[in-house]
Amino acid sequence: MDRSKLVAVVTGAISLILAIAYLILVQFLDFRGEMLPAPQDLSVLPLQGQPHSTVVAANLILDR
Repeated sequence: MDRSKLVAVVTGAISLILAIAYLILVQFLDFRGEMLPAPQDLSVLPLQGQPHSTVVAANLILDR
């Protein structure tokens, strides 16, 4: 086997190993279940029943 064929076989083997590793990784991540959305920022809660509650809440935070 000359050098170019050996390089082609080694490159193909590396490609197959990476492809199989990728499929295993994807299956593992999929097996974990449904993805949950990121948590919401609850540092500024809107005040209930007041108009422009986000502006009021922001002013309360800035006044501290």
